[in-house]
Amino acid sequence: MSLDKLMTAIAEQGWYVWDDFLTAQQVHELRETIPADWHKAKIGRSDDAHRDVERRSDKIQWLKADMGLPVMDYLERMEQIRLHVNREFFLGLFEYEAHFAKYEAGDFYEKHYDSFQGNTNRRLTTVFYLNENWTAENGGELKLYDNKDRLIDTLAPRAGRLIVFLSEDFPHEVCVSHAQRYSIAGWFRINGVTEDRLDIAR
Repeated sequence: MSLDKLMTAIAEQGWYVWDDFLTAQQVHELRETIPADWHKAKIGRSDDAHRDVERRSDKIQWLKADMGLPVMDYLERMEQIRLHVNREFFLGLFEYEAHFAKYEAGDFYEKHYDSFQGNTNRRLTTVFYLNENWTAENGGELKLYDNKDRLIDTLAPRAGRLIVFLSEDFPHEVCVSHAQRYSIAGWFRINGVTEDRLDIAR
């Protein structure tokens, strides 16, 4: 069972790649819910949030359950992961936040952590890809590093792939994309603060 493999990988190495998390049909249906309106992504949180095109150039749109059944199904799958992680590791994960991210040709996001200095509410990061027929020439890979800045893996953003890792332990970057690239970036948090969030995209 892949949930068991996820739990084992998080315990042993802190990250996991789950290919075929959704079927091709489910990915297609989820892609159909991608909104037409986008917001320029920012760095930081709340009052400290600001645009920095030298560090990131993607656009985002926060996921909401009323976007349609495919989004509701995706959020329910994330809820199952939250419950399993809490049962196995007692992390006290309280909520899940996520957004669609769009990278046009030439867009990127430089190396960073998902857990902000002075604010460690984000404990577990998820990245899900919606890019059908993605090729190596399209670029847009996610590079995952350890906390000593050593490259762990380079992961293509192909459809159906879910990446999960501990937010505080793994700096990562999105390489320059050479084609339009879509993903869902999400974070399990340890409290229930609900504020306007414009921070990290994958």
